[in-house]
Amino acid sequence: MTLIVHHLNNSRSQRILWLLEELALPYEIHHHQRDAVTNLAPPALLDIHPLGKSPVIEDNGQIVYESAAIVEYICERHGGEHLVPARGTKDHIRYLEYLHFAEGSAMLPILLNLYTGRLGEAAAPLRPRIDEQLECHFRFMENQLLPSGWFVADKLTGADIMLSFPAEAAVKMGLAADKPKLTAFVAAIHARPAFQKALEKGGPYAYA
Repeated sequence: MTLIVHHLNNSRSQRILWLLEELALPYEIHHHQRDAVTNLAPPALLDIHPLGKSPVIEDNGQIVYESAAIVEYICERHGGEHLVPARGTKDHIRYLEYLHFAEGSAMLPILLNLYTGRLGEAAAPLRPRIDEQLECHFRFMENQLLPSGWFVADKLTGADIMLSFPAEAAVKMGLAADKPKLTAFVAAIHARPAFQKALEKGGPYAYA
């Protein structure tokens, strides 16, 4: 049975499509569209995920939620070992840190910025803290990029795939103009043939 990806437009599920294209795996996309007014995911996703979120994959009856878990699952079960540093090495520890930093730390100020942006002046008391945290996290990412242009080693890993979305968000928000390494990282991943194929299949993506 072919892998199924429940893909929400303009979302973090785009990086799962990119991962599958990097591995040249066959897969099927079930497209889900955000509400044009609220930008929320459609109710149909509740039939797949109890929280109505994307990405979700289905693999021979196995349903997997959460982006980092999906990246780990696909790399382990579907030939992505070359995207994971050898266990027991310092690179593997760094890999795990950044694999989970992408959602566990980097996304919090991004989401706070998104949600409070809808409140107008009511969000003013939170604005300085959110701005400080956005800069802090994006500056951290800038400083952690290695001379190779990747976050972990001298080649692409699953951690880079996970970090692609917060890096794209930094560029989209205009907060990477003074972060040349982060800007170059986004340009490099967008130029990859596998990323371009994922865009063709996934449909319009606001962060590319």
